[in-house]
Amino acid sequence: MVRVGIYGVTGYAGYEAFRLLRRHPAVEVVFAASESGAGSSLAHLFPTLDDFPVVAFAEAPLDRVDAVFLALPHGVSAAVAREALAAGVRVVDLSADFRLKDPERYAQWYHEAHPAPDLLAEAVYGLTEWNRPAVRQARLVANPGCYPTAVLLALLPLARAGAIGPGPLIVDAKSGVSGAGRKPSLTTHFVEVDENLSPYHIGRSHRHLPEIEQMLHAVNGGLGPLIFTPQLLPVARGILATIYVPLAPGWTEGMVRDLLVETYGREPFVRVLPPGVLATLRHSVGTNRCVLSVTGVPEAGMVILTASIDNLIKGAAGQAVQNLNVMFGLEETAGLM
Repeated sequence: MVRVGIYGVTGYAGYEAFRLLRRHPAVEVVFAASESGAGSSLAHLFPTLDDFPVVAFAEAPLDRVDAVFLALPHGVSAAVAREALAAGVRVVDLSADFRLKDPERYAQWYHEAHPAPDLLAEAVYGLTEWNRPAVRQARLVANPGCYPTAVLLALLPLARAGAIGPGPLIVDAKSGVSGAGRKPSLTTHFVEVDENLSPYHIGRSHRHLPEIEQMLHAVNGGLGPLIFTPQLLPVARGILATIYVPLAPGWTEGMVRDLLVETYGREPFVRVLPPGVLATLRHSVGTNRCVLSVTGVPEAGMVILTASIDNLIKGAAGQAVQNLNVMFGLEETAGLM
């Protein structure tokens, strides 16, 4: 059994990780930690019958675990990661602290100095389908953000194959409210969200934009700029990203679909839909799947890719479990099917 501890268990992603790991056939959850919920139990904090105790960070027994999940805010996670690594514990970090390789870019987008720049070089970006060999050897995995997971799984095959033509890549991505975290705010208040659809941080101002571009440019440095419009849906969970892609000369809708099928045909958690079927939230919510569809617009020389994921599972806790499985040589689908 792989022994795991969870920091930040009282957030949506942290609790989702706990829920997945508790049913995992090869994992023992040793501790669940939260500063705000310390001294209570999960049965008092969530609608669950699992009366699991919640401890403070200082009481978390790092000497009893093989790995930890960090479902913590950016800027907080890095210090806990350093402590865990020093104790010989492997880390899957669900925050943004280790996703960007350049500490100056981190400071630009997160408005504070990077808390652990010396750890950036060894952090592995945990988009499992694309970094599996590095994840297998990693001590520290940076779990991707939810929007980047959907967008990158759709675009990376095209970027690597040279299928993307000149011009901007336009992403219109809609997320359920759980993507904003559990801490309430005016914009996530029920009255503001219900029967509404709200764009936010549009254009080139969302923090996930440099994360997406970093990975895309690693496989194709000649791509045009990314224009990114996230929007808040009045649903609890799920992401639907609609991506407008100019095609390189000679590329067609059928070629793009064949490329995606060839890339992901053996992947357990990525499915490419047949022609004429469009990805929807219901294809992925409640699962660790990313579901992709392709629509050609030959008159404009482009395709429209649609990617659907559950932001709390494939976009956070499920992908973290997938990475854990790879890190410890377990069946990659364990606890997720």
